[in-house]
Amino acid sequence: MLLGICMILVAATLMTAVSQGSITGRAAQERLSFQVSGPWNPRIQIDADVAMVYGIDSSLPQRIETWRRRGYRIHVMTGVSWGQYQDYLYGRFDGANHEDEAQTDRNGRRISHGGDVYYMCPGESYGRFLSTGVQRALDAGAEAIHLEEPEFWVQAGYSEGFKREWKKYYKEDWQPPHASPDAQYRASQLKYYLYRRALAQVFAFVKDYARQHDRTIRCYVPSHSLINYAHWRIVSPESSLLEVGCDGYIAQVWTGTARTPNYYEGVLAERTFETAFLEYGAMGNLVRASGRTVWFLNDPIEDNPDHSWQDYRRNWESTLTASLLRPEVWRYEVLPWPERIFQEKYPVKDISNRRPGEPVEKEPIPKTYETELQTVFHALGEMRQPADSVRWLYAGTGGAGVLVSDTMMFQRGEPSPSDPHLGSFYGLAMPLLKHGLAVEPVQIEAVALKGDFLSNYRLLLLTYEGQKPPTPAFHEVLAEWVKGGGALVVVDDDTDPYLAVRAWWNTAPYSYRTPREHLFERLGLPADFTGTQRVGKGVVVRESASPAAMTYQRGGADRLRELARQAAEAIRLEWRESNALVLQRGPYVIVAGLAESRASGGPVKLSGRFVDLFDSKLSVLDGLTVTADKRALLYDLSCVKQKAELVAAACNVRDLQIASDAITFRATGIDETQAVVCLVVSASPREISVDGKPLPAEAWDYSGGVLRVHFDNSADGASIVIRR
Repeated sequence: MLLGICMILVAATLMTAVSQGSITGRAAQERLSFQVSGPWNPRIQIDADVAMVYGIDSSLPQRIETWRRRGYRIHVMTGVSWGQYQDYLYGRFDGANHEDEAQTDRNGRRISHGGDVYYMCPGESYGRFLSTGVQRALDAGAEAIHLEEPEFWVQAGYSEGFKREWKKYYKEDWQPPHASPDAQYRASQLKYYLYRRALAQVFAFVKDYARQHDRTIRCYVPSHSLINYAHWRIVSPESSLLEVGCDGYIAQVWTGTARTPNYYEGVLAERTFETAFLEYGAMGNLVRASGRTVWFLNDPIEDNPDHSWQDYRRNWESTLTASLLRPEVWRYEVLPWPERIFQEKYPVKDISNRRPGEPVEKEPIPKTYETELQTVFHALGEMRQPADSVRWLYAGTGGAGVLVSDTMMFQRGEPSPSDPHLGSFYGLAMPLLKHGLAVEPVQIEAVALKGDFLSNYRLLLLTYEGQKPPTPAFHEVLAEWVKGGGALVVVDDDTDPYLAVRAWWNTAPYSYRTPREHLFERLGLPADFTGTQRVGKGVVVRESASPAAMTYQRGGADRLRELARQAAEAIRLEWRESNALVLQRGPYVIVAGLAESRASGGPVKLSGRFVDLFDSKLSVLDGLTVTADKRALLYDLSCVKQKAELVAAACNVRDLQIASDAITFRATGIDETQAVVCLVVSASPREISVDGKPLPAEAWDYSGGVLRVHFDNSADGASIVIRR
């Protein structure tokens, strides 16, 4: 099964074998990045192209220079909604005190990120303040600016600054957001607008600076996914930033977001892999219509310091696997904050539920995890594969999506009945994903922006429980898609209290009780239609039910899958299910078993020989049985077509030269870590040396055509010679 794709890679492999893993070779494409606050040091010599230096204080130019001297391209990242911005807060920036712009809850409590580092309600002068700080980064030569996490908490909206903005925006007196669904919805719309305005100011400043200095400077927004922001009750401008100068996003998906529990078949649990898969999908989908850039973040630990290294490692492998199952993306932020990963200690065992006063034993990162991380960093730099070398080996029916809107963030506060676990979304997405359908969140705003955006999909699911369509234009596009042969499943019982908010569907010239009625009118269906109905070449299936309620029911997932299957079969789309997702990207095979799946067919089994990149020893596997919780990143040895070829490396490999008598390269890596390099060679080497010193026999092994060489990593680099 795997051999066919590997044949496609022969020519590409022959052309690129001598430059694999080189920072110089990747830098023009900026495939790998990481964010860092401090200056360079040998324990954070990361195999990446871009160092994103964090913070815009007076030490920034000096910190930047330490990374530039090490060959990294320089981006600068700073927080948008919070930071060390006391100069603005207390009037030292413009002579005006801005303390009343701190986000404030209904009890008058300012929402803090620690001390007087408040989340801000950005007034008009806030964007100018951020621009002044960003100029320091531009003057220091930053090639891109990252404006991180524009976040407005749902429980906020009670500060005097917010009340002033309400009056200017709505031309009416402020209403407490908890007073009614309409007030909460309008408060969220305003929060969305305020951070869009602030970022637009900074984007415009950066682009103007670039024109004046004849430079190309990009603007990115590192942001949580729409799914997570809605779940965590945060409002952010998300898709609208593409309209005001944003060049792309970093999808901030990691264990901390993805382990947030959700309900499935009546069970509340962490589902890290599945949640991450949907979060990455949402961020990738967001930029696809615009052609902008997205980077996928991975984090080997998380913000919560109470977990063990074993926990961090298991969950990182799940999120990493989920990110690799989105083959259209090949740029990665390999980690944030390397200092806290490679220089700090964490509990030997999980202490989330420890008793007060119980002693805590901590340890540094395990050596095996250090090696595994560097192996994966190297592999991530090789993930830009030709489209014809990418295919699903095991997956359910393709072309499935769940329609989502930024308005998911507008319905997360009082006084409406709560959906604390975001069941309105997970109730539609999780039943398909659990049975192997690589379902993708599909951004409603992007659909309205680009009419042919839906051509990639055959089956779409929709509810207006928990979200609303921002404009009627979306319905025109969706109706045409259905009539052209699409299958649409609508699950909605029309009981959402936010249906009564002041919005386009109930404002002249429209007078609909729910936006669903407007959609059904465009589809030629009665307003109260339920069941299955052909519409043109396509089909509509409607169930009058609450997706959130279905997540609490043991049979809710089965019912949802049955509706989706009926819709698919009505348009002659083959219905398939799988107990695993397995994707091949060139020589790499990405594997995720699916827990809680009841799909028929039993465990997935892979045949062939693979190098296990999640194993610090780079063991060779003869086949693999994919169990329910299995995560794997494999290198398929059948893709090796040369007599000698680099397969994997827990270091950065530069200047690789393969000759008949020797293989030579230079390796750099994180100081005090163990490197391992895996090559396919035709015979056991005569000698291996590092910086001219022979390696002892126990430091390398050769078996079945695979050579593994172990040596100490060095931030300054080491020269390796393998004599053949």
